[in-house]
Amino acid sequence: MRAPSHSVHNSDQPRPRFRTHPPTTSVLVAQCGDWSPRTKVVGVTPPRATGEPLVDASDPTSPELVLRGATVRFGGLTALSEVGLAVAPRTVHGVIGPNGAGKTTLFNVVCGFVALDEGTLELRGGERRRHRPHHLAGLGVARTLQGLGLFDRLTVLDNVVVGADRHARTGFLGSLAGLPRSSREERRLRGRARDALAALDVLEHADRYPPSLPYPVRKRVALARVLVAEPDLLLLDEPASGLSSDEMGDLGDLIRGLTDRMAVMLVEHHMDLVMRVCDEITVLDFGRVIAHGTPDVVRNDPAVLAAYLGEVVD
Repeated sequence: MRAPSHSVHNSDQPRPRFRTHPPTTSVLVAQCGDWSPRTKVVGVTPPRATGEPLVDASDPTSPELVLRGATVRFGGLTALSEVGLAVAPRTVHGVIGPNGAGKTTLFNVVCGFVALDEGTLELRGGERRRHRPHHLAGLGVARTLQGLGLFDRLTVLDNVVVGADRHARTGFLGSLAGLPRSSREERRLRGRARDALAALDVLEHADRYPPSLPYPVRKRVALARVLVAEPDLLLLDEPASGLSSDEMGDLGDLIRGLTDRMAVMLVEHHMDLVMRVCDEITVLDFGRVIAHGTPDVVRNDPAVLAAYLGEVVD
């Protein structure tokens, strides 16, 4: 069985002696295959193979994300091969697989870091051919990072304000000129950030700097930063890494609670968490979809067992 890898980032930098204003760009929030017969999502009709829009964005049951025939090659290496999946609204869709299965490449395709060589990607009913990470906030998509990506020289509150930039109405020049509207908007965004921190029980740390906080608290701050953007689709990249069993239980409750207002695509190695919180699971191995279905279906799939545990050798 391949050993799961957990990326834990700890910073030992000292607390700075000055404060800087948070960057105001949605790109920081982003940092946040061919549909096969067995790729079935409950309540979602498989997209048509015509040039017409695959889903109706105005339909509340339409998938937030659809991949059809997604193929990515890096030189002679095929990282993804004809991958297909659909993330239904207000559900948790897990993506699992051994190390090197293509999970991170899949996330990077959705986020615009990697372009498809073949296949199509749809976000909220529109096909995206050349979207980039700084487009994601406007498309209602946010992503957490394995390494957290917090700014050590900004306070916890200012880190979360970065994520609220999607809701800003005053432009750069208005902020630079210090117009009254700009001051009102800054107070409004900071209020949003405080609400997000309070919802995750870390408001008491608002004025501290990330390097001074325990790792689990920083994980919550990073999650607050993406949630304050109020995305329609949240991409969680190994959110349980570095957490204790009790903390993973709290994380599972939080993820399930998010489905009342957004869809979640989750990449995670902790199978107990995945099986508990996911409505649908897609399993990758060597860049291909080898299984798809509910947790009960995937748990007992022979191809999944072989990928994780290997095959019996006489």
